[in-house]
Amino acid sequence: MKFIQSKSRREFLRDSALITAGIATAGHGAVIRSDPDKKLNLAFIGPGGRGFSNLTALASENIVAFADVDDARARPAFEAYPKAKRYRDFRVMLEKEKSLDGVVVSTPDHTHATVAIAAMQRGLHVYCEKPLAHSIYEVRRMKEEARKAGVVTQMGTQGHAMEGTRRAVDVIRSGALGEVRELHVWTDRPAGWWPQGEERPMKKHDVPATLDWDLWLGPAPYRHYDPVYVPFKWRGRWDFGTGSIGDMGVHNLDTAFWALQLGLPTSAEVIDAGPKTKDCPPLWSIIQMNYSARGVRPPVKLTFYDGKKLPPKELFHGEKMTGNGSLVIGSKGTLFTRTWHGGDNLGDEMFMLLPTKKFVGYEAPKAVLPRTENHHIEWIKACKGGPRTESGFDYAATLTEGLLVGFLALRTGKRIEWDAENMKAIGCPEAEPFIKPTFRKGWKI
Repeated sequence: MKFIQSKSRREFLRDSALITAGIATAGHGAVIRSDPDKKLNLAFIGPGGRGFSNLTALASENIVAFADVDDARARPAFEAYPKAKRYRDFRVMLEKEKSLDGVVVSTPDHTHATVAIAAMQRGLHVYCEKPLAHSIYEVRRMKEEARKAGVVTQMGTQGHAMEGTRRAVDVIRSGALGEVRELHVWTDRPAGWWPQGEERPMKKHDVPATLDWDLWLGPAPYRHYDPVYVPFKWRGRWDFGTGSIGDMGVHNLDTAFWALQLGLPTSAEVIDAGPKTKDCPPLWSIIQMNYSARGVRPPVKLTFYDGKKLPPKELFHGEKMTGNGSLVIGSKGTLFTRTWHGGDNLGDEMFMLLPTKKFVGYEAPKAVLPRTENHHIEWIKACKGGPRTESGFDYAATLTEGLLVGFLALRTGKRIEWDAENMKAIGCPEAEPFIKPTFRKGWKI
């Protein structure tokens, strides 16, 4: 759907002047600069942890401001950029910092949408960590606002920009595997990464002076602070994270999803799983999702495994099984990604074609997809008038929504027949509060 907005004479004259000066508007005040040497004014929301990695990767630009609810977590960023303005509440920062061109969102899953949408509605370009959002409704709203504002967006999937991933996509699309009807995607998480399968802790703890707990909760239902949630360990809680399928499915499925242009699944169900609780997903699960035919491409069955569960050993044709990866199984062969992305550090064997004896002497097709230095630079260049990002919110929303359909099956314990047009789980009213959550008072998108 396209959003068309008429312009006033003042807006028309302003935009004409900007274009004459060498920059183009992208809607709602957003500006795409055609001068690649002009540094962007960036703000980082959640610059601690993963956010600090994003900050380091984007250090070529002007670092204007930080917003973080946790002073201790953000301290390395504050110390690295002492001149950048500091805020606790991102909403206050967005109101006060009028010079911004873009924001980088590295907050927990449950606040991605509220932060990113507020930024896009102010005409700011947005880089947002994965998965795109916590619920399907939020994912769709982010996609809608990005289109409406015309801003440059990018979801933080590093592997999407890597040479191995793009080479693998080219190989699959070349027809080397034949007709693909079966996918297997797996991850070793959450085991050893964050707790899951636990009840909600009931003991009350004092909130650290460095943390604004109410702001950290944001739109999520109120609960007492506990150190089990912060930092990072929130991923295994229904209210805050999206479990392994959200955290790693976005990475591990990406190569096949992109190559096959899967779209949205028609159904999802849990094949097997450990015990879940009211507060957490289970420690392990196996989820099956079905994707319909796309033109001449046949339907595809995807099986997702987490918690160190793995596909049947025989599918690997004698090759060593890995803790993260995917198998794209076609009528002529299988493509095996041996980590959470197509690879950029495995030499000539970024991925494998199986059985190996069948592909001796195989010559990869000519590169079709554009190559890029990395996904951060891809976003920056697009903000400055360069080629579009390959993991913008249009793409990222569809990838994330499909995985969240699988997460619905895990959370409800029911088979989900997904009516994408109406955003409904057919015959499963239990899923409604998770598809479109009720936000805590004072928060909205």
